[in-house]
Amino acid sequence: MALGGSSAIHIQSSTTVPALASVPRTPSSITVHPVALFSILDHYLRRTDDQPRVIGTLLGTRSPDGTQVHVRSSFAVLHSENDEQVAVDMEYHRTMYELHSRVTAKEAIVGWYSTGSNLNTYSALIQNFYSQETAPHQAIHVALTTGAEEGEEPGVQAFVSSPVGVFPKPENCIFVPVPVRLQYQESERSGLDLLTQTALAPNSTTAQPVTSIANLDATLSTVSQMLDRVLAYVRQVLAGEVEGDKALGRYLMDTLGVGPISEKGGEDKAFNTSLQDTLMISYLANLVRSQAEVSTRLALVAA
Repeated sequence: MALGGSSAIHIQSSTTVPALASVPRTPSSITVHPVALFSILDHYLRRTDDQPRVIGTLLGTRSPDGTQVHVRSSFAVLHSENDEQVAVDMEYHRTMYELHSRVTAKEAIVGWYSTGSNLNTYSALIQNFYSQETAPHQAIHVALTTGAEEGEEPGVQAFVSSPVGVFPKPENCIFVPVPVRLQYQESERSGLDLLTQTALAPNSTTAQPVTSIANLDATLSTVSQMLDRVLAYVRQVLAGEVEGDKALGRYLMDTLGVGPISEKGGEDKAFNTSLQDTLMISYLANLVRSQAEVSTRLALVAA
């Protein structure tokens, strides 16, 4: 895709741009969340045949000292590159960031992503551009290897840049690896499990995704297996076969709520209490709706 006009920047390898001053604190770890990862994969699948890789902007949050970076979302950026130059659509990048900031004002630009494991001179130039966008913090670069190419192993890598030379040029830098991990929230687990089931059975004749009832059944089966594992562990600890972990015991007490159901029949009591709360909320909701309907009808009569 050829880019031109005032909305694109053309950076040639011979261009000299003042290097950004080094930032004293380098991120010690980078956490990538599923939304950002899936957005990158979607961008890669939608690329044109003449694009060897795609790039985009990473959005997220930083810790106060700048050592912990959470990449929570991303968006694609139009670009083109050949043997002579690379063009990045700056206007599109800034417009997309402005729109995104209206929805999630807490997320800021933390760096950029690309697919593939090829880091070249153009990667250094793009890194220099994003370093100006993230100043005074260092821009991070996340390289996603999709595994689509022959002999390519899928994986995620993260880098920060370090200038080279006494008077470094933008294209003269090295990419220093930074520890990276993938993390999801508990609320995202069911969706990830559903995607995993679909990926593990690409040739399945069963409708994908499965129905909500089938998904609920699979979730309950998983919970039942987890409870069996916890029960087996507790029995081993009580029998003296394994040494108990105090931290794990406290976690199980907080998770399972041992207090209210420690006595016989406590499970039924806890369930009935929760059911009564649910019924009360439902009753109050219906009461408010009925009052709203009566008020509307009275207003129409009065008019």
